[in-house]
Amino acid sequence: MGRKKSTVDKKRPTEEQIMHKDLKLIEAVAPDLLEVLQKRFAILRHIYWMQPIGRRALAQKMGSTERVLRTETDFLKSIGLIDASKNGMMLTEKGFTAYQNLEEVMDQMLGMQQIEKELAEHFGIAKCLVAAGDCDVQPKVLNEFGELLQNSLATVLPEGQNIIAVMGGTTMAVVAESLEPLETAQRHNLFVPARGGIGEAVTVQANSVSAVMAAKTGGQHRALYVPEQLSDETYRTLIQEPMIQEVLELIGKANVVIHSIGRALHMAGRRKMSAEELAMLKQKKAVAESFGYFFDQEGNIVYKVPRIGLTLSNVQKVPHVFAVAGGKSKAKAIEAYMKSAPKQTWLITDEAAANSILAANE
Repeated sequence: MGRKKSTVDKKRPTEEQIMHKDLKLIEAVAPDLLEVLQKRFAILRHIYWMQPIGRRALAQKMGSTERVLRTETDFLKSIGLIDASKNGMMLTEKGFTAYQNLEEVMDQMLGMQQIEKELAEHFGIAKCLVAAGDCDVQPKVLNEFGELLQNSLATVLPEGQNIIAVMGGTTMAVVAESLEPLETAQRHNLFVPARGGIGEAVTVQANSVSAVMAAKTGGQHRALYVPEQLSDETYRTLIQEPMIQEVLELIGKANVVIHSIGRALHMAGRRKMSAEELAMLKQKKAVAESFGYFFDQEGNIVYKVPRIGLTLSNVQKVPHVFAVAGGKSKAKAIEAYMKSAPKQTWLITDEAAANSILAANE
């Protein structure tokens, strides 16, 4: 006797599908309404990115004329979304709230989710999250990366004790400042640096970045006070130290890794590599660096910096991996590294990098 079909079996439309349908309906009936909404949202976004900013500078950034822009900014000022002074225009508190609430709707309309899906499928990884803009020219996009990482961690971090290994870098330092409390009665997070320092500014070393993340999220932190690059003799001596052994064991047990992706020659400069090593990287056409490994455009490892801390083989076994990198200038580096990235990786990037990658692979 056949089973009677139940209405429960039918999938109900998601909120995203409903929103998408509503936007399509509005677009069909009143396309000019969406055009105006998109234009005004773009103005709010650019002011948020660069405030305070004058009308002339804003017009240049948006590729508009001052006359056209004046009409829109005067309207936004009249309804209390922006304020103007001799220093330039800024969002009011009401304007910032409106900007944040509109962001999800506009992402739907601009097809951001489609870009995220295409990018994840292109790389064969778990997920991609794309922030609007280009962090090369709009530094506040890095704060958006922080918000995306915050939401992602809140979603995936399991209950119990988590060990989160963190890499350093300028992107990671800004992202760390954007994080918010993640501790709960059932969930506790320990942040550890995934590597030692590389002779750069203290604020962007893994030790500092992981400490800031711990402070911002309410978690705990353990430091790794060793240089990243060591001679074999020094390395063998240091790893015998009980405190260092303890931190290295914690790094090896990490269930979350957060890292960035760098441009090869830029990272070689930060690591103060020799002229011979730089020439070798150029000869081997290295374009990307992460975890001390240099990659060519095909994703092949062309050089490895001797290091103390997390290795690429370790990362392959970590359940949750977050790669955070953006800007059109990093598109080739992201593309190269992601060819070797663990399949469980979540990539957090921006639309400038995403569009550049997708366009190059059409």
